[in-house]
Amino acid sequence: MRLILGQKAGPRLIGLALVTIIATAVPSPAGAQPALQKTLPPGSTLSIQALPNALDDGTPHRFFTINQVLAKHDAERLAPRITPVSAVVGDVAIEAPVARNPFGVVAFRAPAGLLWTKWLDLETKIAREDELLRRCRVDAETCTREAFRFAALVSKAQVKTGRARLEVVTHSVNGAIRYISDQAQHGLPDRWTSPLATLASGMGDCEDYAILKYRVLREVGVARENLRIVLLRDTLTREAHAVLAAQADGRWFILDNRRLGFYEDKALPHYMPLFALDHEGVKLLAAPYAMRPLHESEQDEEPAAPAARIAGALASATP
Repeated sequence: MRLILGQKAGPRLIGLALVTIIATAVPSPAGAQPALQKTLPPGSTLSIQALPNALDDGTPHRFFTINQVLAKHDAERLAPRITPVSAVVGDVAIEAPVARNPFGVVAFRAPAGLLWTKWLDLETKIAREDELLRRCRVDAETCTREAFRFAALVSKAQVKTGRARLEVVTHSVNGAIRYISDQAQHGLPDRWTSPLATLASGMGDCEDYAILKYRVLREVGVARENLRIVLLRDTLTREAHAVLAAQADGRWFILDNRRLGFYEDKALPHYMPLFALDHEGVKLLAAPYAMRPLHESEQDEEPAAPAARIAGALASATP
């Protein structure tokens, strides 16, 4: 089946089109031939406006157009306190409203792949370190040097609240470790290191800074819903980068190892967010896909993603 999106869709399709494309429908009963195949002659094309009338086999269907999705997205940006109803497009789930994500983007559950493998492996390592920290709190003689260093970072953060707490954490972590690339430190293009391992070496790259800040803030009681490790593209330097985004007083702040200051997300328009990592897993952020560069963490071999399949379907659609 080939679908024509129409001429009015325009360039606004670039952002959300690949993950909010066309329509979802309840499959026909097993063995039944779709009514669409019986209605259209071979080689015919179908506009999205005519699609509901073409499916006449009596089974229930759900339809929405790209323009409807974009209108909903615009409404959320104008009224960010309104929580939209969750939606599913194919096998990609819209998981969070705009107001709950840094940089004012929509988040989708990312398909299985390399980033999920890395994040789950990191969570396993963090869980092991949490047990070491628990024993350290009970018996100081069991504490390692890196555990003491972690406790010192936590102590600095505990005496602050809100935005001040975020500032203390980003500056104290930035001063606790020295930047080094993964290639120089590990001989690998990209490796995510657990918090205590980073403190043990005293070195790390941008992901390691963000991971350590994430863990310190969780230790002092910052709600997990208010924290995101964001993988992004710095469009000024044309480099992959990672930061921790933390929410306080209804605003998102960016805890960045590259900056001496402390900024809200809206003050960094040259940061193009690609993925968010949090307690719910890996989320794909709605950045412009037509020119979207790969983040360095995506560049190893990984299974084909649903978004790639959708892109292929778009390329083969009749203009």
